[in-house]
Amino acid sequence: MKKLLLIGLMTSSFLMSAQTDQRIYDIINNVSAERIENDITKLVNFGTRHTLSDTVSQTRGIGAARRWIKSEFEKTSSACNGCLNVIYQKDLIKKGANDRIIKDVEVVNVLAIQKGTTYPNRYIIMSGDIDSRVSDPTNYTDESPGANDNASGMAGTIEAARVLSKYKFENSIIYMGLSGEEQGLFGGGGVAQYAKDQGWEVIGIFNNDMIGNITGVDGIVSNVDFRIFSEPVPPTETEEQRKARRFYGGEVDGISRQLARYVHKNVKQYMPEMNPMMIYRLDRFGRGGHHRPFNDAGFPGIRIMEAHENYTQQHQDIRVENGIAYGDVLEHVNFKYAAKLTAVNAINLASLAWAPPSPTTVKIGGIVQPAARFQWSKVDGAKGYKIYWRDTTSSTWDYSRYVGDVTEFTLEGIVIDNFFFGVSAVGQNGFESPVVFPNGIFR
Repeated sequence: MKKLLLIGLMTSSFLMSAQTDQRIYDIINNVSAERIENDITKLVNFGTRHTLSDTVSQTRGIGAARRWIKSEFEKTSSACNGCLNVIYQKDLIKKGANDRIIKDVEVVNVLAIQKGTTYPNRYIIMSGDIDSRVSDPTNYTDESPGANDNASGMAGTIEAARVLSKYKFENSIIYMGLSGEEQGLFGGGGVAQYAKDQGWEVIGIFNNDMIGNITGVDGIVSNVDFRIFSEPVPPTETEEQRKARRFYGGEVDGISRQLARYVHKNVKQYMPEMNPMMIYRLDRFGRGGHHRPFNDAGFPGIRIMEAHENYTQQHQDIRVENGIAYGDVLEHVNFKYAAKLTAVNAINLASLAWAPPSPTTVKIGGIVQPAARFQWSKVDGAKGYKIYWRDTTSSTWDYSRYVGDVTEFTLEGIVIDNFFFGVSAVGQNGFESPVVFPNGIFR
C-alpha cells in the first residue's frame, strides 16, 4: 500500500512538472547569437577594458566600454517605452587596497533596472564583467581583448535585457555590468553594499563569467555542457543555525544551492538538450567570481559558466609560445553556445520574476511517525504550494506534490528520516518560487 502511495505521489509530481509556458520557449527562440557576436566584437575592439585603463578615450579603455554598455541598455529602454532605469553605481578604490590596485581608481558599474509590477523591491539579477586583463594583473595598457573572459558574459547580459524587456514581470530584474572583477571583485562588492543600503530583497544573482568556450584544455569539445557553481550554506548563518544543521541536515541546502537547483530543474524542463552540471563548490578551485560578494552579504548567488575551460585563453598576453597560441581572442568564442547560456539565464530570470515569493517559514515534523508533516507561512499572491523531497544523497529535488492553497500538509507513508524536504510557492500563472528548506521544527 505504501509503495502504491509513493507511486501516486510521483505521478502527481510528473503531471505538475509537465506543465509549460509558451512564453519561455519564445524567450529561448528570441535570443540572437548574431547580436551576441556583434556585442562581443564591439567589446573586444575597445582594445583593453582593464579596470585601471583609459576612461577618457571614446574608442579605447574601460571608460569607452562602460559608456557603450550604458548606451545599449538605454537603446533597449527606449524600445520598451522607458522600461529600464539605467544608472551608474560607483565607488572610489584607493591605491594599495590590494597589490592589484596600483593607483586610485573609480570602479564604475552599469545597472539596467526593470521594475516589477507587484513586488518592485524584490530583485533577480544577471551580471557580466566589463573588465579584462592579461598575464600581469597590473598591466592596464597592453591589448587585452577579453573576448570570452568576459565579453561573452557581458554580451549575454545585454542580450537578455533586449529579450526580457518585451515582457512585464511581477518582480524586478537587474541587468548588470560589473567592473573591478580582476582586481579583487570590487564591482560586485560595491553593488552588494548598495543593495543592502537600499533595502533591496535580492532573490538571487546569476553571475555569468565565461559562457563562450566549448573546447577545453582537457581535449573535450561540448556545446551542451555547462556548470552551475553554488556554495552549500551562507557565510552569514548564525551559530544557532549551524548547530541545527548538525541534527536536522541542510549542509547542502543553503539559499544559493536552492537557486542552483531551480536553474537545473528549469533547464531540464525547457532546454532538455542542455546538460547543466551542479558543482557543489562556491567557485572553481582557489578562484573567485562576482557572485561571491553577494554571497558574503547573505544574498543567494550562483556562477553560470562553460564546462570546459581553456587556460591558454585566460589571463594571457597575446603570443605564440612553443607552438601554442595564447590569448583571449575573438576566434575562440562560440557565439551559438553563448546564446544558449544566455537563454539559460533569460528563462530563469523570467521564471523567478513571474513567480511569487518563497514561504518565509517552513516547519517540519513527524519524528518517530510514519509520515512527514509540514507547516509554512502563507504567501500573498500564491495559488498553492508544492512539497518537494529527495533522497539524502541526491543533488536534485526528485519528487514533489502540489498540495493546493493550504499552509500545512502531511505526507502519509513518507518517513522523515529517509529524505530531505522543502516547500515552494506556486503563482496563479504556474511559476514557482525557489524551494525553502525547513527552517523550524514542530512536534
